[in-house]
Amino acid sequence: MKSIRSIAAVSAFVAMAVSAQAQQSDVTVAIQLEPPHLDPTSAAAGAIDSVLYTNVFEGLTRFTSTGAVVPALAKSWTISEDGMTYTFALNEGVTFHDGTTMDAEDVKFSLDRARGEDSANAQKALFAGIAEVTVVDPATVQVTLTQANGNFLFNMAWGDAVIVAPESIEGIKQTPIGTGAFKFANWVEGDRIELVRNEAYWGTPAVLDAATFKFISDPTAAFAAMMAQDIDAFAGFPAPENLPLFEADPRFSVMVGSTEGETILSTNNKMPPLDNVKVRRAIAHAINRQEIIDGAMFGVGTPIGTHFAPHNPDYIDLTANSAYDPDLARQLLAEAGLADGFTTTLKLPPPSYARRGGEIIAAQLRAVGIQTEISNLEWAQWLEEVFRGKDYGLTIVSHTEPFDIGIYARPEYYFQYDNAAFQDVITTLTATNDAAARTELLAKAQTMISEEYVNGYLFQLAYPVVADARLKGLWTNQPTQGNPLTEVTWE
Repeated sequence: MKSIRSIAAVSAFVAMAVSAQAQQSDVTVAIQLEPPHLDPTSAAAGAIDSVLYTNVFEGLTRFTSTGAVVPALAKSWTISEDGMTYTFALNEGVTFHDGTTMDAEDVKFSLDRARGEDSANAQKALFAGIAEVTVVDPATVQVTLTQANGNFLFNMAWGDAVIVAPESIEGIKQTPIGTGAFKFANWVEGDRIELVRNEAYWGTPAVLDAATFKFISDPTAAFAAMMAQDIDAFAGFPAPENLPLFEADPRFSVMVGSTEGETILSTNNKMPPLDNVKVRRAIAHAINRQEIIDGAMFGVGTPIGTHFAPHNPDYIDLTANSAYDPDLARQLLAEAGLADGFTTTLKLPPPSYARRGGEIIAAQLRAVGIQTEISNLEWAQWLEEVFRGKDYGLTIVSHTEPFDIGIYARPEYYFQYDNAAFQDVITTLTATNDAAARTELLAKAQTMISEEYVNGYLFQLAYPVVADARLKGLWTNQPTQGNPLTEVTWE
């Protein structure tokens, strides 16, 4: 009888363990910022891609976790000898989440919409070189460029270039309908977005049945939720001072990856006195980068001296151009006729690097006579006032778009830098495929914006991920802003 009872007990335990494991078919991932809406093709908010990139929406190409560009909705392509015509062969049998077919007409609609005169796409410049989009047949689409573009396939992997359908475009901001391995299920504003597995997915299906993205902006609340295991992972954990506690706890795994996020003191180059390069240079020399990294990021971050990722092989270290030198900062202000300093605004979005870094930078600027009026803005406010309205003097933000130095060639961009010589460099770069020539042009571009002190270049944003130790398949690095969950599994 004892033996039978023992066997029964062991069997019950195994059954319970198997049942518990079988029940773990979903995941809750916390992120710091809530999207303002859910259309990645009409907003600059990276938080949209944090939830939807490859999960719900897909493009012709996509980024892998290593930053490589690989086929997505396009299974293959050919490029004409002159480099100006791309013919994409689309995967067949692809449907949107509402059951409608995805074909070449949808690709044409998406690209024409992105490059149209009334386009609200935050990265409209990515599509400016498209001369024509032609439907060859339902599974083939041809894109003709105005000139050869060595970045074209890279550009098509951005979240801003995902394929959408005319049938569902009207409601896309609240009900996103894409082709991805997960379908949008619910959005409880201020709290979470829920996704469910797309059972009709054209590619390799997701392992998980469901996924929830939880929004926790406060670093203290983030620590508490993770430590209590109310969430399964926190992507972009906002309290780096707590990482050692998680590293010492076997329940968790900690990954600190790299991002494409150049964290900068963005400067309104058309607002006096910030339109004076001596003033911008004074600001740059008033800033102690390491103090900001240590104080706001607890040492997690890489100093930068230009708008380029240090892990890129074409990066050059220009931090010496803006070395911390408060005496030189005061001298430059005096030369600019501002010996008594001046006052400007410092508008800060919600991320902790901005709020914490803003207080440190305000004190550093105050030490050389520059007073800042700090405003803490919610993300939607920041997008409206700063990014779209250009109503600011200074702000702090991390630009997480990949390989985005080209934004400095856009005079209408929110920091309003207008330099024809720089624009020529980027135009030449775009048309250049030779690797050595591109390296030389990129060095020139990096140096120009560093020496013109367009912005205050602070640090490359690290990407800490804290997760349940049993959870596998999350991205460690961020070659673009996103949290693809298709390959995420539980051990």
